[in-house]
Amino acid sequence: MISHPSRHCTVELQALPSRIGQVRRIVSAHLRYWHLDPLIDRAALGVTELLTNVHQHARPDKLCTVELELLLDRLTVSVRDHDPRLPVVEDLGEIAPLATEGRGLAMVAAMSESWGARPDGEQGKVVWFTLPTSGGPVGVPTRVPRLATPDQPVRRFTAHEPALDGARPPAHAPARSAVPG
Repeated sequence: MISHPSRHCTVELQALPSRIGQVRRIVSAHLRYWHLDPLIDRAALGVTELLTNVHQHARPDKLCTVELELLLDRLTVSVRDHDPRLPVVEDLGEIAPLATEGRGLAMVAAMSESWGARPDGEQGKVVWFTLPTSGGPVGVPTRVPRLATPDQPVRRFTAHEPALDGARPPAHAPARSAVPG
């Protein structure tokens, strides 16, 4: 019998640089508490990239919700914001070698098992990624997301590199709890 089939952690915040560091520490603490230490670096990197995107691009505000959900053999990290525009992924070959922006979603794709974005009703969107808890290495995807140029239409996507079992992150409202586990 499985004693803890599902675990949640939800953090609501304004995506400001000082808050992003705090959320990274919260994510790390929860993964340690759940005995998922090998996932800390990748989860912290992924949540940092997603929150940075909210900070840089989200309108009308920077309010967002970070949710960690552990379901048996998969950790899903999702970020909800109030901007209904889905992320645009540009061609990595078009980014200047010394550019400081434009690589975040490619990094999320490279370090995760699966990732994607979906509308969240009229309230915004959810961008998510999953990490396997089995401890196996995550391979680099065979294709890297392409970034759009300003004169190209926005490409909307729902998933990149779907999970092996076809599972999708749940569309339910996040659990609200101040108690870990």
